Amino acid sequence: MSTRIPRRLAAALLLVPLALPLAACGSDDADDDEGEGGGAGGETTLTVLAAASLTDVFEVAGALYEEASPGVTVRFSFAGSQELAAQVTQGVPADVLVTADTETMAGVEGETGEPTVIARNELTIVTPPGNPAGIDAIDDLADPAINLVLAAPEVPAGRYGREILDRAGVDARPDSEEPNVRAVLGKVQLGEADAGLVYVTDAASAGDDVLTVPIPEEQNTVAEYPAATLDGADSPDEAAAFVEWLNGAEAQALLNDAGFLAP
Repeated sequence: MSTRIPRRLAAALLLVPLALPLAACGSDDADDDEGEGGGAGGETTLTVLAAASLTDVFEVAGALYEEASPGVTVRFSFAGSQELAAQVTQGVPADVLVTADTETMAGVEGETGEPTVIARNELTIVTPPGNPAGIDAIDDLADPAINLVLAAPEVPAGRYGREILDRAGVDARPDSEEPNVRAVLGKVQLGEADAGLVYVTDAASAGDDVLTVPIPEEQNTVAEYPAATLDGADSPDEAAAFVEWLNGAEAQALLNDAGFLAP
């Protein structure tokens, strides 16, 4: 049966998180003012490429890290993991990479330090409020009358979703394939799709904007989120410190509150 997942981290989000675009941290003026790894005043800008499903919790995490690390500004670029990997191989300046799967991280192993898994996640079915299509189980997604949206196959969430459908023996054909899991969630929230497969944490972030239909554990899959420093980091020491902090008690509690599973 359908169940609601309540909105989480509502209080923490009042910290007014910062999620500045990656382009903002690559200007020549910024390099002149700060120099490599920080400026004369000890200021350091840490650029983190992170999977789209980490958006809400990492915005809060970044604010907390800045409070605990005077002189450090954390800037995020959120996208599908495959897009982030492409940015790394293209030499986009950044310090840390966090993907939603180990496969994508392994694809850029020549560009990173040793990855460490900071969290895990599972998938769920989401529907618009009221569940107008009456979806009660994964089998219902095979109905051709249902407008189904999935992440694209090259996106971790899209690959996981297809693994779940195959495991359940469900022949479901998506009506659209999105570049990241947040785009899937957005279509369901807007009522442009009857159902989608997203991470449990994405459903939680949407609150009452969606209903969820849980996927049985034996049909579900577990996503692992590895984090690693980038070899071309302007601030390698601070990058390593941030990855270490993600594995610490404060960040782990935050991830747990957002619905992520322990590493």
